[in-house]
Amino acid sequence: MAPSRHADEGGQLQLMEPDRVEDEEECFESIDKLISQGINAGDVKKLQDAGIYTCNGLMMHTKKSLTGIKGLSEAKVDKICEAAEKLLSQGFMTGSDLLLKSVVRITTGSQALDELLGGGIETLCITEAFGEFRSGKTQLAHTLCVSTQLPIHMHGGNGKVAYIDTEGTFRPERIVPIAERFGMDANAVLDNIIYARAYTYEHQYNLLLGLAAKMAEEPFRLLIVDSVIALFRVDFSGRGELAERQQKLAQMLSRLTKIAEEFNVAVYITNQVIADPGGGMFITDPKKPAGGHVLAHAATIRLMLRKGKGEQRVCKIFDAPNLPEGEAVFQVTSGGIMDAKD
Repeated sequence: MAPSRHADEGGQLQLMEPDRVEDEEECFESIDKLISQGINAGDVKKLQDAGIYTCNGLMMHTKKSLTGIKGLSEAKVDKICEAAEKLLSQGFMTGSDLLLKSVVRITTGSQALDELLGGGIETLCITEAFGEFRSGKTQLAHTLCVSTQLPIHMHGGNGKVAYIDTEGTFRPERIVPIAERFGMDANAVLDNIIYARAYTYEHQYNLLLGLAAKMAEEPFRLLIVDSVIALFRVDFSGRGELAERQQKLAQMLSRLTKIAEEFNVAVYITNQVIADPGGGMFITDPKKPAGGHVLAHAATIRLMLRKGKGEQRVCKIFDAPNLPEGEAVFQVTSGGIMDAKD
């Protein structure tokens, strides 16, 4: 694979291998380590077949769901959970320890947008962007596909990217000029993006289960789902199926939250808007994000994107636990998301 180039602070070009990730302390214990705790290798294989590859991931499952795995009795599940707890120091930690947890912030390509987000898109949580078509949601996704592969000191994530596409909007040729803008080898960048097209909500969920295997083996730093709600709106119709839709949506969002925390990746999801007939005539733009309260509670940071003049777009913090309300203007260019030019 051809090495890519980037400029250091002095403007000198340096060689950088985008597929070589700096050694960092592994943030999860592999499920294989249960064998050393006396767990049968065959039972570990059953867990892996069910999409569980780390001890952290195991602790995110209820015992009821684990006994649902073929060949695992209640006694075996108790023994497995006990062994996993020995490997992990699960429980309470101090606020100081939590602050030291390695949250990585990935640049969006726009300094103004990064400042609004407190440094960029965060790992360990879900960032949701919603807005009408052509508001810049997918353009931001494409830019993040490249910026995630930058080294940490260049405000990247130094890791690979997984992209689940539900609407057929991913364009690999779009990655090329963005990679060139960052001084990276486009082919190497594309090799570090794994892509899947989902056609049903069940397919979408199963793709997430399969991702655990890849993330346990290779250093991923970003998962994109574009868009998170589209297939649910297609596969469930009418108010009669709304309760079931929201339940299935909640399960998938729970899975995304667990992936973010288990593998220290940033999850970036795009969402559609729906007309809000209850908005009334006094509200200038009576549209709200789809997905209802289920999606609202699952997303840690919610961004509202709208069109500005020309190629400019406006991002507003709609909801975030750690960010003040505010707006930033950015621009969509052939090289991806950039600061707006007046």
